[in-house]
Amino acid sequence: MATKETSSTFEFPFTLILAGERITVTFNINNSIPPTFNNEPMEGQRAQEQQEPDLMLTLNFVVEIVKNNTKKALELDCHYPEDEIGQESDIFSIREVSFQLTSDSEWKDTNYTLNTDFLDWALNDHLIDFLADHGMNNDFADELIELSMALEHQEYTNFMEDLKGFIKFQ
Repeated sequence: MATKETSSTFEFPFTLILAGERITVTFNINNSIPPTFNNEPMEGQRAQEQQEPDLMLTLNFVVEIVKNNTKKALELDCHYPEDEIGQESDIFSIREVSFQLTSDSEWKDTNYTLNTDFLDWALNDHLIDFLADHGMNNDFADELIELSMALEHQEYTNFMEDLKGFIKFQ
C-alpha cells in the first residue's frame, strides 16, 4: 500500500462522514500515464498523419474507512486493471486490504496486509459491494479517472512552464 503522505498525493475532496464513518480516498498521479512505445507510423501513413494515442491512466487509489469510536481504519488499496477497462463488470478492483491504527499518519509494513489475489471470490465481491454501498462504484471510478486526468494535465502544464522558465534563466 502507498503511504498517505507524499509530496504530490492528491487527497480527493471526498472525505465523507456517513452513519458514523469517515471515508477518505487518496491517490497519486505521479507515473500514472505509462509511456507509449508505438511511435512508428502505420502502413501507408506518414508521420504527420499519425494519430495521437489515447492516454490511459494506470491509477491506484486508497480508500480509508474509519468508524467512530474505533482505533483502526480499514484501508483498501484499489487499482484499475488494464484487462478490465471497458468491460461491463467493475472497472476497478481491490489489490490489498489492511487495518491501520488511526493514530498513525503513514501506512506501516508491520501490519498484516491481505493480498486479494488469494482471496475467495465471494469475499472479494462482498468487499466490492461494501465499497459500492459507501459510494465507491463504477460511476465514482469513472469520475475519479476524469479528475485524475485533469489534475495530471494541470500538473504537466505547470511542470512544462516551470521547466521553460528554469531553462530560460540559464
